[in-house]
Amino acid sequence: MSQIGAPRGRTCSRSPRSRTLRSVATLTSAVLAVTVLAGCSSGDESDEASAAAQDNAPAARDRVADGGTLRWAVDALPTTLNAFQADADGTTSRIAGAVLPALYTLDERGRPRLNPDYLESAQVVETEPKQVVLYKLNQQAVWSDGREIGAADFVAQWRALSGRDTAYWTARNSGYERIEKIERGKNDLEVRVTFAKPYADWQSLFTPLYPKQVMGSPNDFNDGARTSLKATAGPFLLKAIDRKGGDVTLTRNPRWWGQQAKLDSLVLKAVPRADRTAALAAGSLDLAEIDRSTAERIALALRDARAGRNGAQAALAHGPGSAITPSKALRSWALAHGSDDEKAAEAKAARKKNQEAIERYANAQGALAKFVVRKSLEPAYTQLSLNGESGPLADERVRRAVARAINRQELAESVLKPLGLPAKPPGSHLALAGQAAYADSSDALGGQDTKEAQALLADAGWVPGGALRKPAGTKAGSESEKKETEKKETEKKETEKKKEEKKEEGSTDAKKQASDTASDEGLYIVGDDKPGDSGDDRPGDSPAAPAVGANGPGNGGTVLAPAPDAAGQSAALLARAEALDTGAGSAARAAQSVAKPDKGVAGAYAPRGTAAPVTVPDAGQAKTLGKDGKALSLRFVLPSGPGSESLRAVGDRIVRMLDAVGIRTEVTKVSDDSFFKDHVASGDYDLALYSWPASAFPATDARPIFAKPEPASDGSLLVEQNYSRVGTDRIDQLFDQAAGTLDEDEARELVRQADARIWAAAGSIPLYQRPQLVAARADLVNAGAWGLAAPRYQDIGFKKPETTKGTERNR
Repeated sequence: MSQIGAPRGRTCSRSPRSRTLRSVATLTSAVLAVTVLAGCSSGDESDEASAAAQDNAPAARDRVADGGTLRWAVDALPTTLNAFQADADGTTSRIAGAVLPALYTLDERGRPRLNPDYLESAQVVETEPKQVVLYKLNQQAVWSDGREIGAADFVAQWRALSGRDTAYWTARNSGYERIEKIERGKNDLEVRVTFAKPYADWQSLFTPLYPKQVMGSPNDFNDGARTSLKATAGPFLLKAIDRKGGDVTLTRNPRWWGQQAKLDSLVLKAVPRADRTAALAAGSLDLAEIDRSTAERIALALRDARAGRNGAQAALAHGPGSAITPSKALRSWALAHGSDDEKAAEAKAARKKNQEAIERYANAQGALAKFVVRKSLEPAYTQLSLNGESGPLADERVRRAVARAINRQELAESVLKPLGLPAKPPGSHLALAGQAAYADSSDALGGQDTKEAQALLADAGWVPGGALRKPAGTKAGSESEKKETEKKETEKKETEKKKEEKKEEGSTDAKKQASDTASDEGLYIVGDDKPGDSGDDRPGDSPAAPAVGANGPGNGGTVLAPAPDAAGQSAALLARAEALDTGAGSAARAAQSVAKPDKGVAGAYAPRGTAAPVTVPDAGQAKTLGKDGKALSLRFVLPSGPGSESLRAVGDRIVRMLDAVGIRTEVTKVSDDSFFKDHVASGDYDLALYSWPASAFPATDARPIFAKPEPASDGSLLVEQNYSRVGTDRIDQLFDQAAGTLDEDEARELVRQADARIWAAAGSIPLYQRPQLVAARADLVNAGAWGLAAPRYQDIGFKKPETTKGTERNR
């Protein structure tokens, strides 16, 4: 999958993209309502699952005008026209859908349906000794150069994608490597495909189908198909790619044998999402996926139009003029007409700038009133990925604790409820509500439960105050450390011996001075003692007691006075930690006595023999979970781009949820360009939010996303697309079994079993299905938010206008 820098949550995508439901767009939200469609969670029509309906202004073809040009926004011009290369993107997929054969297309429930424009039939005709699929092609199906679509094209695509010839730079070969041979059938319109081993997802193959001129040689595949296509066979032709202008122009295919395209041409325009409001207002786009703010602007424009409010009134009501109060306006006028020429000039310039902004907003609102917002749910879900390669999340218990700390329902509602869209969190990693393979397997992990999360963390050794404790039974870990300890003991004994000698020599002088000097017997200055000085002067002090802290400069590396013993120091720390957690009880009183200023302020006088003050953490440190002297903190990487506001808002909610169970997070915001490549794909994160598109063929397309990482020869991990780096052999086996059975019910059951184990492993947590918002011209039909379905390009067009008599005339 290629990633669409997920969303402006980051979004990943599978390769080849033809197997996905659709490319994935921006994480957005808006304010309009949508109906709920009763879907199907299995092959049985009686089974129901909540799914959002399509919102694409459906219209019969006889109500669609002939002609016209549709200007459709895309994120960028395609880097390649070959959908089977690693850098194929959403624009590649959109072009392929309009100009190349798709043997199977996806319906409103994301199910593959035979496309009669290319196939009369396709079925498994033999299972023993080998699986054989017989394709019967539409006898009218031809390439744009007039040649019939046939077995030669199937053979060329199989050889290019099988993986046997490494000269082809393919993204993946899933399915094609299972083919043993391809033969011509009884005539040129029949193609027999024999598989070396059974393949359940055979319907995923040969879509899109490229001509043999593209697939026939590595050079044509690798380089030639990046910028041009030698032949096509769809309702549209690829006319031109204008790299400078940022346009891809598709025109009607004169050789098309199916229902003629309603549009004369379809222009894909590269417009960044941040610029789409302006592009729509300027009238340079007819159809565009948008973010929440643009959707709200359109909703306001429609409301103003219905209320009879003009653009200027709208600008004063909710635009740039809404911030100008009467007092501000009066002050501005006074300054502009005052005697201070400099201030008057500034005020006039500001007034002119404000007026221009109001006029621009007013004009834009008038133009935006010509659009409507169509919305549904993307065939994609946003997930929280937990990197299990190393660190705390390498422990399954910690991953499960993170998952149990998160309220998925709350997160889904925060994104989808304001839109009136179904806000039930996905129950599957492998299918979405409405798809045949969908089943809620989230019980394998469990829902939000703070106590359970804390219990899992405690079981893994992460406890309050654990960051302050050294590992039990810590000893010198090397021979050099032991020698260093012995050396210090020897030096200490020699120092004590010299002190005794000096003490005897100076005893007479000391007695003489004592008669002339005030006595300080029984007192010492906190923090002013040297190691070993207290052995004979303070009864009860142990020369071997551990040091607790360092003094300031000038003290020669001296330390705070030692505690009575190590056990006493540890007890004081534990008492303090417990007190900070509970705030009551004997532990609290003990901690308070330890922390009293009159017994622990460095430089203050205290009775000789008083225990040295214990350096304790603040409340936040003690409440933070830790283990073996290390705090539990996870690095949460989020994209920082202007289109990722909604994703960051979700991230903020997750941070608060984790904080409630004692898990600290270090939020790192990175540029959109580096988010996926430099952090997610490379494993430089603990937590990250990005999205996966759903697939009609999960046994094939989802396997590399959840496959168990394998060690490479250089010591790194081969993760395929499993960026959480969490997997098991059993999950891999279930995927293989699902892909290898021709029993559909058995395949679905195996997929569900794999999903349950993916939940239990807690490497990724699906949070919500992504909303899709599309701005469309009010008279545009059969286009908008398609949901799980694929667009039918030849039906897209503009509605025929009505005459004054109510009859229709051609556009």
